[in-house]
Amino acid sequence: MAIKFQYNKTSLQQLEKQLKVRKRTLPIIKSKESALRMEVKKCKDDLVRLERELEEGISRYDSMFALWNEFNPNLIKVADVHLTVRKIAGTRIPVLDKVDFEVTPFSLFSQPKWYYDGINILQSLAHDAILVEFTTAKLALLEKARKKTTQKVNLFEKVQIPGYEDAIRKIKRFMEDEENLSKSSQKILKSLLERREAEKEKEAEA
Repeated sequence: MAIKFQYNKTSLQQLEKQLKVRKRTLPIIKSKESALRMEVKKCKDDLVRLERELEEGISRYDSMFALWNEFNPNLIKVADVHLTVRKIAGTRIPVLDKVDFEVTPFSLFSQPKWYYDGINILQSLAHDAILVEFTTAKLALLEKARKKTTQKVNLFEKVQIPGYEDAIRKIKRFMEDEENLSKSSQKILKSLLERREAEKEKEAEA
């Protein structure tokens, strides 16, 4: 990224101001990146654990496969999913609060006794499956925020701050050279005037 500037004091002041802002902001962004990196790792670990627990939960009921053929899946459905929004390292993340299920009334006399247990099992598994989906979405949001923050850290640290510092150096060097040149010119002019004055005095004496 090329820093646009002019070789004057106003441009120098503007660049110094921009550099100061970025140097002050960089540690804050780095801290945010570090927090997001930790949250991403934690979320990945949570997702692995939740997926394993869901698989184990499904596997536990493999022995009931024949019974599930008798079960009416229309008896239970997800009525509502409640969520809250939490800020994690400045990023808004949806958090699963609770899941409401709607159970269709059924006759205890015409259906097997294990139906109640079957409904509880399905509620538990559905809740776990929804939680896995939410955690996957949370991980995607955290990863996106972490990548964006890392890009900003790199932009400040490797591009903008060195770019501003280089531009400031160039302006200062130019202004110093200009000042030295001006001083040299003044000295030459003064020397020339003094020599002319001396020559005039000699001519007057003669």
